[in-house]
Amino acid sequence: PVLELTARFAARRQEVLAHNIANADTPGFLPLDASPERFQDMLQRAIDERRAHGGPLAWRPTNEIEADGGGLRLVPGRASGNILFHDRNNRDLERMMADLSENLAVFRVTTDLLRNRYGLINSALAERV
Repeated sequence: PVLELTARFAARRQEVLAHNIANADTPGFLPLDASPERFQDMLQRAIDERRAHGGPLAWRPTNEIEADGGGLRLVPGRASGNILFHDRNNRDLERMMADLSENLAVFRVTTDLLRNRYGLINSALAERV
């Protein structure tokens, strides 16, 4: 469940980051983002609670992450620390690209780990070594 939730967060965040890059030249556009640090804090609390009490991974929604059926939905806030340009656009393209690359790396590692886990389960079910 931890890997699945992490992959879902990274996928939703990738959409937000790609939207920011696509609108980098739009006058007045303010980029949005969901904090990976807040997601990690929320996930750590859920893991700690699961270890203490057992049962399924029960995470609590935050102001940026909401439950959506079996998955999650992001409610991104304004990205801070960017440069305000003369066209009133608040952007830092280098930071946006770095965030996109880092998020993609998290998604790739998470999905590779998930693929390996599912491969082990399939091998065990097929009774192969």
